[in-house]
Amino acid sequence: MPPPTDAEHFPLGDVVLQHGMTLPDARLAYRTYGTLNADRSNAIVYPTWFSGWHTDNEWLIGPGMALDPAEWFIIVPNMLGNGLSSSPSNQPMPYDRARFPFVTFHDQVAAQHRLVTEHFGIETLALVTGWSMGAGQTYQWAVSHPEMVQRAVPFCGSSVTADHNKVFLYSLGEAMRADAAFADGWYAPDAPPLRGLRAFARIYAGWGFSQAFYWQEEWRRLGHSSLEDFLVGFWEGFWLDGRDPNNLLTMLWTWEHGDVGQTPGFDGDTVAALNSIRCPLLSMPAEKDLYFPPEDEVWASQHIPHGDVRVIPGVWGHFAGGGKNPDDTAFIDAAIREMLERPV
Repeated sequence: MPPPTDAEHFPLGDVVLQHGMTLPDARLAYRTYGTLNADRSNAIVYPTWFSGWHTDNEWLIGPGMALDPAEWFIIVPNMLGNGLSSSPSNQPMPYDRARFPFVTFHDQVAAQHRLVTEHFGIETLALVTGWSMGAGQTYQWAVSHPEMVQRAVPFCGSSVTADHNKVFLYSLGEAMRADAAFADGWYAPDAPPLRGLRAFARIYAGWGFSQAFYWQEEWRRLGHSSLEDFLVGFWEGFWLDGRDPNNLLTMLWTWEHGDVGQTPGFDGDTVAALNSIRCPLLSMPAEKDLYFPPEDEVWASQHIPHGDVRVIPGVWGHFAGGGKNPDDTAFIDAAIREMLERPV
């Protein structure tokens, strides 16, 4: 499936990134749902996740849901590096492909903040929410702009990337680079490293869902006839779905280096950064998430003045937040609705 073509683009100009490189003539792709009200008080930011496009967030937006476009103005910014915003796959030389610079969560939110304030004239956000890397951006919004964010609901994500999580990310990167066709990132656009992408998919398959998910053969609920059918049809099909390898490695780097303590002014002190969050923050880890286990969020929550944790029950692991299981979707939707009804 080709990338969506319905995104709008906000010009960022030349952006000096946190690690010192300049991304020239950068742009941020985004999509909005609903209408901004007269006093600009109904805005919600809902960032994308690893490899995801704005269309991949639409499962949580709709009539009768907490994120109802009839009531809220929902902004879905695409991450830098995801193929729609400035990315290795679309950046002109010399910053294209393997030369695309490193981007942090702080950089992502800085770009989104400009979209929200400069383009829309919004001064407060009723909510920031997101899944996985979208959750990391949610934490970053609450730390970078505590004066704006009224409520935050990160789900299946974290404020800092744990070492065990990094082991997974390292393995993905090495699988991609081991394919000779990857050519250190200089492969031809029409000749991607397919072996690397398939190996990438097989590694992901062992982490995205829990052990219990496989034991109970929950993949049958997704329409697959056997384990191998699931590995090929779901996992390999997902990563062979027009997602550029250099884009994936750029986003992997962002994920690997996630840490709100690296926000300017905190000098690497993650606890101090968490303590600076002013808004009510409800973190929703999945019960059996192998990337972001609930105990990590319990640790973070104790350092957030108005932090709370609500665990998504069940066996779907990280993909409890992916919109594939109706029970998990209903749980997340109900919690977001409860937060939006909370006075600020």
